[in-house]
Amino acid sequence: MRFLIDTQCWLWAYSARERLNDTAWKQMRSGENIVIFSAVSVAEIAIKARVGKLTLPSPAKEFFATKIPESSVSTLPLYVHHALRVAEMPLHHRDPFDRLLVAQAQAEGLPLMTADPKLAKYDVEIIWAGKEPPPA
Repeated sequence: MRFLIDTQCWLWAYSARERLNDTAWKQMRSGENIVIFSAVSVAEIAIKARVGKLTLPSPAKEFFATKIPESSVSTLPLYVHHALRVAEMPLHHRDPFDRLLVAQAQAEGLPLMTADPKLAKYDVEIIWAGKEPPPA
């Protein structure tokens, strides 16, 4: 299975494993699955680190130079058709990074692994990663 992982789930895999449910953790670690990590998440993490909302163990450029290969993910660039899709989406969620991830998942036909209940309101297949039950 191929799936897009949202930013917080990717970060939790390194710094807060206990926040992920066991099924999500197994799917992330399975060699049978292809975990796709978006350039949108890279931008979100780098920006949040730069403005002090997130602490990384090293500067963003160094952090990603080691963590992306270590995590064995495939990367997904942000294309114009992904960005344009955001304008067509309902405003269930106002976070621009999360909206871009949903747009990418929709455009690429990928399930989205997330623990954000707001994202489940969109027309996208969700792989629920949170410890609490998924939204109904």
